[in-house]
Amino acid sequence: MPYKAIRKNPSAAPVAPEILAALREIPVAALSDNMHRNIGSIGLHPYHRPAARTMAGTAVTARSRGGDNLTYLRALEFCRPGDVLVIDAGGDLNNAVVGGILSFYAAHIGILGVVVDGAIRDVAEVRAREFPVYARGVTHRGPYKDGPGEINVPVSVGGMVVNPGDIVVGDQDGLMAFAPDEAELLIEKARAHLATEAETIRAMKEGRWDRAFIDVLEARCAN
Repeated sequence: MPYKAIRKNPSAAPVAPEILAALREIPVAALSDNMHRNIGSIGLHPYHRPAARTMAGTAVTARSRGGDNLTYLRALEFCRPGDVLVIDAGGDLNNAVVGGILSFYAAHIGILGVVVDGAIRDVAEVRAREFPVYARGVTHRGPYKDGPGEINVPVSVGGMVVNPGDIVVGDQDGLMAFAPDEAELLIEKARAHLATEAETIRAMKEGRWDRAFIDVLEARCAN
């Protein structure tokens, strides 16, 4: 279909609020441990002040050439409260595409976080807020605003594919994305995982932690 500057697709249906609420109580590491430990982004870092709860929202995606943020300005109109804006800037670090103003506006309209495979700026502002901002790096050099770009298409951020409507979760350990139909089972498994970890901590405190599993692990090593 012909388009001027930006190809625009409708946002996917929001994920059920009760699913997102449950995920906000689960650390990303516990989710990762129950998805074979090979799901999630690499090389993207949190730049915001640590928050008590996990970021969890519905993905609205955007992709543009590195260093240009016209598409991201328009993509804000496709975001609803409870969404996470996921920006594929191609890993470019020459020009920042998000800064203090855009991240403030995103928080103001109810977006739950911004993920940028590219550069940001105004880091002192970003670090003073709990509003989640993840990026590959930082530069003072600002963005161009020429396009072209696409909204609500599959993107790749930090080696992680994110589809419009995916659930995006993040904390200080990093980011994961997965399809909504995987969420209920993943929540169940992660809660059981956290209960097991809590019991391990109790056993450590009480001096009854069974370390025999280390012998088993060592014995199975090839050499």
